[in-house]
Amino acid sequence: MPADRPEVLPDARRPHRIAGGQPGLLAPGATTDPYRLRLYRLLRTEYPLGYDPVLDAWLLSRYADVALALTDPRFTGYPHDGVPRGLAAVPLGLCRGGLVCTPAAWPFHTVEPVVERTAYVLARRISGRDRADLVADFCRWLPTGAAAAVSPAGLNGRYRGDLRRRTGRGADDCAASTALREHALASFLANMLDDPDLRAAATAGEPAGHSAATLLGRAWAETLRRDPPVQIVLRRTRTAVAVSGGTLPAGAPVACLIGAAGRDPARFAAPDRFDPLRADADTLLTGPANCPAARLGRLEAEHGLRALLTAMPGIRWADGFRPVAGGLLTRGPRTLLVHPS
Repeated sequence: MPADRPEVLPDARRPHRIAGGQPGLLAPGATTDPYRLRLYRLLRTEYPLGYDPVLDAWLLSRYADVALALTDPRFTGYPHDGVPRGLAAVPLGLCRGGLVCTPAAWPFHTVEPVVERTAYVLARRISGRDRADLVADFCRWLPTGAAAAVSPAGLNGRYRGDLRRRTGRGADDCAASTALREHALASFLANMLDDPDLRAAATAGEPAGHSAATLLGRAWAETLRRDPPVQIVLRRTRTAVAVSGGTLPAGAPVACLIGAAGRDPARFAAPDRFDPLRADADTLLTGPANCPAARLGRLEAEHGLRALLTAMPGIRWADGFRPVAGGLLTRGPRTLLVHPS
């Protein structure tokens, strides 16, 4: 049986079917784990183009089709963005796709020390406990601290005025929404803490010649590919577009299934494996690297992991615990139970 063909599933795990036998995206259980249900796999292999009446959109699940919808000017934003990809960022990864975004105006040199200090304060508070939930006690609070650092109250007058003049809005617009960064941070920590070799390399450097900073950057990008915090990006066709399985009509709403495309075996070798050093790494699905929210997310991930490993070098999963992600529209681990030492 080919690697990406659906297996015979027990009735309790078989995705709900809609007209024509296509599995429904919002089927019972899908919001818990569309990967375990083989939902994404079934869509890629059997229904590369299908209409979901509940979502009221055409579904694209293969990497090639999703990449086309994200980059081709024949697609535009939906429902609010009325311009092509080249003129405004697609909401993707941690980026909210604002029409006006000026990363150069952000004082990251003043924000990064706040992120680092907040991470170490949170880690030290956890280190003395017998058991902790990193989502509730760490991932939820670190992005909040970073958001406060770039809020109007957290910046001095020079940067507040500069941001207003250059962007026409406050410094906190991109940073204020912390839920996606919380999901991404939790997924990153789950992936890194799950592998003792990666934990060691994060502080000592990777044996193949990658520095610890380089490894962390690649691990962050790999997390956004394998476990994207935003699973679905909506687009709209400006004209008829041929894709796998048929042709999208003009003016059609399109749901790009980022979670399915990021694990497409036609694009990524062993796509379910978390491998920061993979040779086929691709940043298309992770969103714009210079987006302020994306840069904040990476800072939180890198300083957060370092702080945890410094304060708790013996950190390990709680007895019997395994990290499990949940959600479909947005996704990430709901709990990360650990023994700090």
